[in-house]
Amino acid sequence: MSVLPRIDDGTRVHWLLLGSLALNLFFVGAAGAVAYRYTSPVPLAPVTRIDHNLVDRFNRVADSLPPADGDAMRAQLREDAVKIATAQADLRLSQDEMRRSLRAEPFDADAMHNAMAENHAAHERFDQVVHDMMAAAASKMSVIGRNKLADWPAQRANARMVQ
Repeated sequence: MSVLPRIDDGTRVHWLLLGSLALNLFFVGAAGAVAYRYTSPVPLAPVTRIDHNLVDRFNRVADSLPPADGDAMRAQLREDAVKIATAQADLRLSQDEMRRSLRAEPFDADAMHNAMAENHAAHERFDQVVHDMMAAAASKMSVIGRNKLADWPAQRANARMVQ
């Protein structure tokens, strides 16, 4: 028994040719898109990962402040870097423990409650470390710097002025 379509069976040959044409058009289009991408006069920059970590956020805040106030914030951030990193690591470990408790077999609701309570406490410790750093930095800033810090991000301040 032959797998190939017979010549006298026009319907099968018609669909086979149509399918082959569609695949060829797809591959030619894909090859053309790749060729265009690498020969385009406009350089296409790859999208980089947007970093939302705490240090980058504080650096963006410091950049928006007057230079001396921004330097004060960066100096305080460097001074408290170990405390912040420790609190952040504790928070991540508590999140991992919470995930482990959810995945445990057999499931233990008490273990999950304990992990969630520890995660809540780790959040509070982390927030307290960040708040202490911000208060210490603000105490070294000028009035203008503290006002800019209070209005950060600037879009919030602009939105209040419009209302």
